[in-house]
Amino acid sequence: MTVQDAAVPQTEVQDYRNNSLLFLTFRRLFRQRNAQVGMVILGFLVLVAIFAPALAPYDPDRSLIGIEPVEKRAGPCIHALGCPSDQPQHIMGVDGNVRDQYSRIIYGTRISLFIGFSTIGLAVVVGTLIGAVSGYVGGWVDNVIMRFMDVILAFPSFLLAIAIITVLGRGLQNALYAIAVVNIPVFARLVRSSVLSIKELEFVAASRSLGASPLRILFVRILPNAIPTLIVQATLSIGAAILEAAALSFLGLGAQPPLAEWGTMLGSERNQVFTSPHLVFFPGIAIMITVLAFNLLGDGFRDAMDPRLAQLTKR
Repeated sequence: MTVQDAAVPQTEVQDYRNNSLLFLTFRRLFRQRNAQVGMVILGFLVLVAIFAPALAPYDPDRSLIGIEPVEKRAGPCIHALGCPSDQPQHIMGVDGNVRDQYSRIIYGTRISLFIGFSTIGLAVVVGTLIGAVSGYVGGWVDNVIMRFMDVILAFPSFLLAIAIITVLGRGLQNALYAIAVVNIPVFARLVRSSVLSIKELEFVAASRSLGASPLRILFVRILPNAIPTLIVQATLSIGAAILEAAALSFLGLGAQPPLAEWGTMLGSERNQVFTSPHLVFFPGIAIMITVLAFNLLGDGFRDAMDPRLAQLTKR
């Protein structure tokens, strides 16, 4: 038995011989408690986003002035908790433009999940291509690409996103591009390191000696081994992307009113934190729960990839 085999249980060693690392990672993932909690929360958020039209009682972008006799910034009204039945029910109150806060929170789930998956998805695709080419080709190509990535990483990501939006203009779409750009170097360097460590292994040399093309070796033999690591980084980055988008919207650079985005909701009502705290409390809690779900899931993926941590979890 080798030293590597001794680091994991015997059954795990046999599984390594018969199954892929990705399969084992997902199997261990369901044993991680933090990942289980993250998946439950994320599953709930996905269901809320899918069934938002059925869950939201009001149009999130439409003011209720002239439709219902509600006051500006009225507090929560829940009939089951004693609110008079002759008053319209708004379980999270209404905002400064007399829009139902609960409906806006529900629809904001769609926007935040879309921001997270779209920005990091774009960053993963572009970063993977850049890192794969840089690591496989090497030489001056690798030096030029990596020095450019280093320049981007030298800037604080949030400030760089603000600079990009300043050039492109305000709006949610430009904010998505900015967040994706600042995340590309992270995935490029991650993939490059994986390609550099794998391309000289025996199975790659065997494929090369059998006449496999460089593209086939890179995308069929090398890159699949980097997928688990990419999943971990992508999951953790989604939560950060949602937080960055909310911060940009809070500053008025991202999503623009009347779009029901949590950061925009916080920015619009930030001056009412003492007079109407519920208007900033609920969007803040929604952001916190969403980011927490992705962080827990990312931590679970990271632990699942380490056989030693998996063995300690069993003990």
